[in-house]
Amino acid sequence: MTQVRDRTWLVAVAAALWGTDGLLRAPLAGALPAATVVFWEHLIAVVVLLPLVPSAVRAFRAAPTRDRVALLVIGAGSSALATALFTAAFATGDALTPLVLQKLQPLVVVIAAAALLGERVRAGYWLFAVPALVGAWLVAFPDPLAVQVRELGAAGLAIGAAVLWGFGTVLGRMVGVRTAPRDVTVLRFLVGLPASAVIVAVQGAPLAVSPGQLGPLALLALIPGLLALVLYYVGLRDTPAARATLAELAFPATATVLGIAFLGVSPSPTQWIGLLVVVAAITALGLRERGAEPVVLARTG
Repeated sequence: MTQVRDRTWLVAVAAALWGTDGLLRAPLAGALPAATVVFWEHLIAVVVLLPLVPSAVRAFRAAPTRDRVALLVIGAGSSALATALFTAAFATGDALTPLVLQKLQPLVVVIAAAALLGERVRAGYWLFAVPALVGAWLVAFPDPLAVQVRELGAAGLAIGAAVLWGFGTVLGRMVGVRTAPRDVTVLRFLVGLPASAVIVAVQGAPLAVSPGQLGPLALLALIPGLLALVLYYVGLRDTPAARATLAELAFPATATVLGIAFLGVSPSPTQWIGLLVVVAAITALGLRERGAEPVVLARTG
């Protein structure tokens, strides 16, 4: 009997790389429009994935119409628009809140899977969802009883990104039945590139960046982007779902440590409570849902 290697550590490494996103994105969001950052993220990813593009294009052409539409939505909505909202959240709020609020994605996935795939929402779902939403409120606002308009806008942008990424996860599951995950990943960036260019044009944002900004943009696209995603999927193949769920806690943990150490984030006592509530509720929900139906909750959608 062949023993399968457990790669929980690899899932944790991938999740920790996601946690570095704020460290790279926050300075760029303060210096460049969100649309410009997102355009360059997609351009760099497409350049790196260029050898795989022909295969992905063939897969797109061979896909049924429903899957083609889903792939276009994943690229334009769950990639370009979601990342633009996520980046804008850093420009209007602190560097920790947008990252932690991405832990709400499993809530979106469960609801979207019920709406789009006909999956039944299991009894007791709201016992996990309500505490997670309360925790998200506490995380988003240093003083949850005196919310500022600026804080509300940043939280809304981050939650909008989480919703789009959650829907992208469900659509990815749908098309993944007939299209290889590698091709879905390539098409996500390939479709997202012109979509991000449209966002740049609509907002009147510049395409040009300084030579000094190219390095951070490349790191952002390749480390918490492509590299983390590849490691996550490789690790997930040989990792029990329950352990993977716990390993993904490296994401908010890394984001919190880096935010405090390097980005000057000082969470209030209620934000710390909210962080713990969100992580506990979403982890419990993930363990419960994955025990019945494996769901990949990657932040890339």
